[in-house]
Amino acid sequence: MSRVLKFISARWMVTYAVAYMIFLYAPVVLLPVFALNDATIIAFPLSGFTTNWFVVLWHTEALHGAIRNSLFVAVTAAILSTVLGSFAARASARYSFPAKRSIMGFIMLPLVLPEIIVAVALLVVMMRLGMSLSLWTVVAGHILICTPFAIAIMSSAFQGLDQSLEEASLDLGETRVGTFLRITLPLVMPGVISSLLICFTISLDEFIIAFFLTGTDVTLPVYIWSQLRFPTKLPSIMALGTILLVLSIGLLIIAEWFRRRASKKQGLEASPTGGFV
Repeated sequence: MSRVLKFISARWMVTYAVAYMIFLYAPVVLLPVFALNDATIIAFPLSGFTTNWFVVLWHTEALHGAIRNSLFVAVTAAILSTVLGSFAARASARYSFPAKRSIMGFIMLPLVLPEIIVAVALLVVMMRLGMSLSLWTVVAGHILICTPFAIAIMSSAFQGLDQSLEEASLDLGETRVGTFLRITLPLVMPGVISSLLICFTISLDEFIIAFFLTGTDVTLPVYIWSQLRFPTKLPSIMALGTILLVLSIGLLIIAEWFRRRASKKQGLEASPTGGFV
């Protein structure tokens, strides 16, 4: 009887998982379908095949400016978030200090706060401080929401690092800076790359904070939002969405590959007996 119940439970879970994935990703699949459709109306039946909507993107100057702005924001936010996340993750993994859990929980709070609340709060604070809205204010907002992701990734990398390697380096006369650059950093580098890619993807796709904090230089998500008012622009927006979808999936796959590589590397560097493989 227990085997039958386990079999039914397993089948039900598989059915649920498949139905959930279809519900979640079916709308996304429609992006490339309508992006390749030769019609300005987003509806079935499809009228034909075309790649003209992708060509339109190439000749849209406003889109190019938005892409440059988003790349600047995403790269800057990814680098700064990873640096800050590495500092916090190393401190959390290596040291004990008063209220450690409370402090780390407070840093991770943006993960659970609604982004619109964070955006409004940042906007009010920046206006009170007399700051003018620009790409740098967007960078500041994206650092706030990307740093917890960087901490989560880098914490895993630092916790899996064998401290005896650093201690051996220090015992041999190397400085702490040299030990970090020659021993620690190479071992956690896959985690660093994974953090950079994930933070870059989050920043590139983020809309709400960018919408509230951007000035005259709009980012790509804000540009897409502004174009949705024009029905004739929808097919080209679908084409742009297809490109962003492929880019995001590709970056996340690469980031996951680096994360798993870091786990395997740290697991193979030191054997259970303390030797090296």
